Amino acid sequence: MLLCMAEHAAPGWAFLTNHAQVLVCIARDPGVRLRDIGERVGITERATHRIVAELAGAGYITRRRAGRRNNYTINANFALPDAVAREQNIGQLLDVLTAKRPSGHTVDPAGASG
Repeated sequence: MLLCMAEHAAPGWAFLTNHAQVLVCIARDPGVRLRDIGERVGITERATHRIVAELAGAGYITRRRAGRRNNYTINANFALPDAVAREQNIGQLLDVLTAKRPSGHTVDPAGASG
C-alpha cells in the first residue's frame, strides 16, 4: 500500500532545470512576458530575467524588440550543454518537451513505448 501512495506523491525535485523550463515557455509562446515565465516556472521575474540573459548571452536564444515586448527566437541547432546529451540539440529537446502526446500513449519500465 505504501508503494501505491509513493507512486502518486510529487517529488521534492524536478527533472528540468529552470533554464530548460524557461526555454519550454519561450518555445510555446515566443512573445511571452518575463512575468508570465516566472509564474509558470515558479521563480521571480528577476530570476527569469537573469536566466533569459544567460540563455541569450550563450547564444541559445535571440531577443528582438516588438513594440513594448520582446519576441524570442530559439537557436534550435545549438548543442545541449550537458555532458550526457551533447549529441542532441536544443531543438530536439524542445520537440520532446513541447509535443502533444496522443491519448493512450504509455511507456513501459523497459523503455518501449506503446
